[in-house]
Amino acid sequence: MTSVRDEILEVLNREKVGTMATVENGKPYSRYMTFQHEDFVLYTVTNKHSEKVEELKKNPYTHILYGYENKGFGDTFVEIEGKVTAFEDEGIKNKLAEFFTGIFIGNKDEMLTLKIEPIRMRLMNKKGEPPKELEFATE
Repeated sequence: MTSVRDEILEVLNREKVGTMATVENGKPYSRYMTFQHEDFVLYTVTNKHSEKVEELKKNPYTHILYGYENKGFGDTFVEIEGKVTAFEDEGIKNKLAEFFTGIFIGNKDEMLTLKIEPIRMRLMNKKGEPPKELEFATE
């Protein structure tokens, strides 16, 4: 029997694209993003002058839908609540750079790596089962 941690990691390992929501003037905005992860921490890149960066400066919390397989009702996916920070660790940035360089459109000097530290993850639609939740320690 696998644990909810293992099941969520399976989705994180299998998929790379999800929707990331931010809030501006009390209204939600979602966009498709490509992610990499280390354990349960997600990383993505964006242009440092993008609207989402401005939105995240005002409210660093995000909601991500991750892993929908597009096979119909019952597809397994993960809901992620997290806190976003700009990320400056050169070791991990260099490790991720090759993957994101092929995806990022624009000048590399404009690329900002975002780190999403999970607060809560919910495994959804696992063959009709109720959601399974995984909570993370927060500051």
